[in-house]
Amino acid sequence: MVMRLSLDVAVERLPFARPFRIAGHVFTESPVVVVTLSDGLHTGRGEASGVYYLGDDADAMMAALETVRQDVQNGMTRAQLQQALPPGGARNALDCAWWELEAKQAGAPVWKLAGLPEPKPLLTTFTLGAEGPTAMAETARSYAHARALKLKLTGDLALDSARVRAVSAARADCWIGVDANQGYDVAELEPLLAVLVECGVALLEQPLARGAEADLDGFNSPIPIAADESALALDDLNELVGRFDTVNIKLDKCGGLTEAIAIARRARTLGLDVMVGNMVGSSLAMAPAFLLGQLCDVVDLDGPIFLAGDRQPGIRYEDGYIHCPEPVWGHRSVASQQNRNIV
Repeated sequence: MVMRLSLDVAVERLPFARPFRIAGHVFTESPVVVVTLSDGLHTGRGEASGVYYLGDDADAMMAALETVRQDVQNGMTRAQLQQALPPGGARNALDCAWWELEAKQAGAPVWKLAGLPEPKPLLTTFTLGAEGPTAMAETARSYAHARALKLKLTGDLALDSARVRAVSAARADCWIGVDANQGYDVAELEPLLAVLVECGVALLEQPLARGAEADLDGFNSPIPIAADESALALDDLNELVGRFDTVNIKLDKCGGLTEAIAIARRARTLGLDVMVGNMVGSSLAMAPAFLLGQLCDVVDLDGPIFLAGDRQPGIRYEDGYIHCPEPVWGHRSVASQQNRNIV
């Protein structure tokens, strides 16, 4: 039986509480696309920020979703969606909406339908934007509940070294990772890594530009290196082996929870560790990634802390952990449960 669905798509602009800086960019808001799928009784939702460095913005996502609107309404399935749209924000929002709709139709939570472990709170990193060393140290101290921090670097070796030293001194009690956001070339890695080792940094994320992965051939890093921009989707995984130690999976990059789970499982078979990250968004975007996080070694799901306000009900951060109550996303609906009990 063909299931016809209604599809609603909207753009929402989520203002940041304060400007957020990384290498080459300053962000003041997160324009997101929200997809709602309905079968007339049940509703599923998904949110995507897209991938800014690929031009995958709200306009591009909206345009992509319009190309499949008729097919979705005429009976396309989530499995068919994987070929109908490429990896990116549009497919992410629609894929996540489909997962929640299926959960409500089945009267079972998404984690169970996807064959994932029952969710438990996860230790998450809290990200420090690329400010001056003193300001970053102050922010690190203000995250009093944090047990793990991630520092944004900019590719300025002297300034980045001062940033790392300042935060490390301020929060010696925390696990620390750094994210270079493609800011370095391979010749600068050894002096950068010397500082990271000195300060006990546990992970270096995306030091080189996407496309320069071969520069890591034969490079022996004293700490693990994670691929972010170098690992957009499932097809990128084979090229990471021998160059990176960890793959950072983001639902906006790979196009949703369906492919994200496939990446996590494939990465394990290739001997790679697995990390889940985010492109900043509300709790509606973090919740599917939280389920993926149950498979991950490193979790970076702090997106809502940068926003001026979050959706309700929302995720919670307590004692360095992210908690995602069932009502946030992906739970079975009351109507589904009542129908299941009646049957």
